[in-house]
Amino acid sequence: MRSPLTEVRLTMPLPTDRTAVLEATRTLKMARSAHAYVRGNTAKFYEWLAGSPAARRVPEGPAIWICGDCHLGNLGPLANGDGRVEIQIRDLDQAVIGNPAHDLIRLGLSLATAARGSDLPGVTTARMMEEMIDGYAAAIHDPTSGDPGVEPEVVRSIKRAALGRRWRHLAKERLEAIEPRIPLGKKFWALAADERAALEQLFADPAVAHLILSMKGKPADREVRLVDAAYWMKGCSSLGLLRYAAIVGMKTSKGRWSYALVDLKEATAPIAPAAAAAAMPADNGDRVVAAARALSPHLGTRMKAVRMLGRSLFIRELAPQDLKLEVDQFNHAEAVRSARYLAFVVGKAHARQMDSATREAWITVLEADRRGAIDTPSWLWESVVSLAGSHEAGYLDHCRRYALAA
Repeated sequence: MRSPLTEVRLTMPLPTDRTAVLEATRTLKMARSAHAYVRGNTAKFYEWLAGSPAARRVPEGPAIWICGDCHLGNLGPLANGDGRVEIQIRDLDQAVIGNPAHDLIRLGLSLATAARGSDLPGVTTARMMEEMIDGYAAAIHDPTSGDPGVEPEVVRSIKRAALGRRWRHLAKERLEAIEPRIPLGKKFWALAADERAALEQLFADPAVAHLILSMKGKPADREVRLVDAAYWMKGCSSLGLLRYAAIVGMKTSKGRWSYALVDLKEATAPIAPAAAAAAMPADNGDRVVAAARALSPHLGTRMKAVRMLGRSLFIRELAPQDLKLEVDQFNHAEAVRSARYLAFVVGKAHARQMDSATREAWITVLEADRRGAIDTPSWLWESVVSLAGSHEAGYLDHCRRYALAA
C-alpha cells in the first residue's frame, strides 16, 4: 500500500534554492511517525519539559558533558582507530556541560515512543523505565566492569553488521558506487563555486591533512587531496545547516591512492540548557569536538573543528563500522533488554567524567526517589508521561498542518 505521505522530489537544487527543499524534507520526515517527530524536535522537547508538572522535581546532577539529544537514533556502533567497535553516543550537536538527568529523560521518551510505535502496552513502558534506571545505575556504580544486562538482538545484529563492513560497503551504501565519486541526485547536491573553493582550501590545510592521515594510520608526510565533494541532504533537526560529504585521497608508499569519506557539518548554538557558569569552548565546532572526546572517545579522536565560509564546522571520517541504531519493531523482551543496555551505554559516557565521590553522590540522588509501586524515580516517570502526551498532540497537529500544505 502506498504511503499517504507525499515524497519530496529533489532535483539537485542550486544553493539559493536549498532552504525551501530542506524544510519540506524535514516536515515530511517528522510526519512519518511519532518517533520520528520526537527525534526531530529537540527544541519542543526542552520547551515542554520546562513546562511539565515534573520540571521542578528533576534533580540537578553533576555538571558534566551530556549528549543533549539522547534519543535512540543517536546511539550506535562506532569504530576506533584500531578497528574495535563499541556502542557509543554518535551525535553530539546538542552536547553541553549540563544536567545528566536530561539525557535520561530524552532517552526514556525515545524508548517509550518506540514501544508505542511497536503496539506494546503501557506495562512494557513501565518495565523499560525500571530497567533503564537499573542499567544507568550499574554504569555509574562501575563504568569499567558494570553489568549492562543481556545484549539485545537489535544491538547484537548491528554490531555484527558493523564488524564485517569495509570501504566498499560504505561507498556502495552512502555513495551508491564503489568508485570514489559522489553521485549527484536525491541526497547529494552540486556545490556552488565558493563552496568547492573553500573545501579545496580546507583540505590543503596541513592540520586537516594530518588529521585525515592519522585517522588512517598513515605517515604525516603523505599527500592528501580532495577527490570529490557535494552538499549532503541528511539528518532532520540539522537540515538547513551546511553539510558536505567529501572523498579524500591519500597517496600510499607505493604511489597508489587510498580513500576516506569525510563528513563536514555546521555547528550551531545548542538548544539543550547548559549548567550555570559552565566553561565550554566559545566556538561551537570546538564545543562539539570537546564533548565527543568526553562522551564518545571512538568518535572524538577522529574529529576536528574547522572554519569555512565564515562559519564553524566540524569534520570527521565516516568509518564503515559507524551505523545508526534503527528500531523498527520491538517485542516486550527486546524492549526491556534494550532499555537497560542503552541506558548503561549513556551511563558509561557520563561516569567516565566523574570521580568516585561524584558517582556515589549521583547514585544516592537517583536511588532516593525509587520508593513507589513502580520502581522508577518519580521525576523520570512523570517527565516521560507528560512529554509523551505533549509530543503525541504536537505530532498530530504537525501531521494536520502537513496534510493541509500538501
